[in-house]
Amino acid sequence: MSPGAVVLVSAALAALLALGVPALLRRLPEPADDPPASPYVDLAGSALLLPLAVSVSAAVAALLAWQVTPSRLMVFLAPLVPLLVLLAYVDWRVQRLPKQPILAATVVGLLGVGFEWLWVRDTGAVIGAVVGLVLARSAFWLLWRLMPHAMGFGDVRLAALVGLVLGRLGWDELAVGLWSGLAVFGLWGIGRALARRSREAMREPLAYGPFMILGMLLGVLAVSV
Repeated sequence: MSPGAVVLVSAALAALLALGVPALLRRLPEPADDPPASPYVDLAGSALLLPLAVSVSAAVAALLAWQVTPSRLMVFLAPLVPLLVLLAYVDWRVQRLPKQPILAATVVGLLGVGFEWLWVRDTGAVIGAVVGLVLARSAFWLLWRLMPHAMGFGDVRLAALVGLVLGRLGWDELAVGLWSGLAVFGLWGIGRALARRSREAMREPLAYGPFMILGMLLGVLAVSV
């Protein structure tokens, strides 16, 4: 398949799967111990969610297909994109990272790595993915233990998924992707405080999930360019 065809197919697949994002969000169970400020059902009812999910998913999948090699990786990367968009949307709106989509996406990623090994027997790729998952999850678990009020356990789960994807792509992608998320998060917090001219803004809660996902994308693109 030509590179252009891979881009088009990846974008179309991600956009098609993104059509189910609102329905999936409606079906997610609300966390009983610490319910979000707005129920997931209300978030799913937003008129902006469907066009946002479809357009962003298609654009991100196309961008990844344009940059990522080998192109066979898009077989499991493209389906992950709508789930990542859903997670970023929910976390940005109510500072929650639902467990079920993260675990589902992680399973999809592990299955993709497993199928790729069966296809091409690239043991190094499997090792990179697993080590990336373990390293990222361990690092963010430690941050969560040290700063439980600044980071939720959902970030730890998401870090495992991000580490899996970046570790499969390469060590440079893993390093750049994880640090990019932290750097952009810090810059956003500082920029928000400066815009409000208030030091208190630095202490206000801020969802980290979208920045971790953005860092993952920046890691892939920065190393590939």
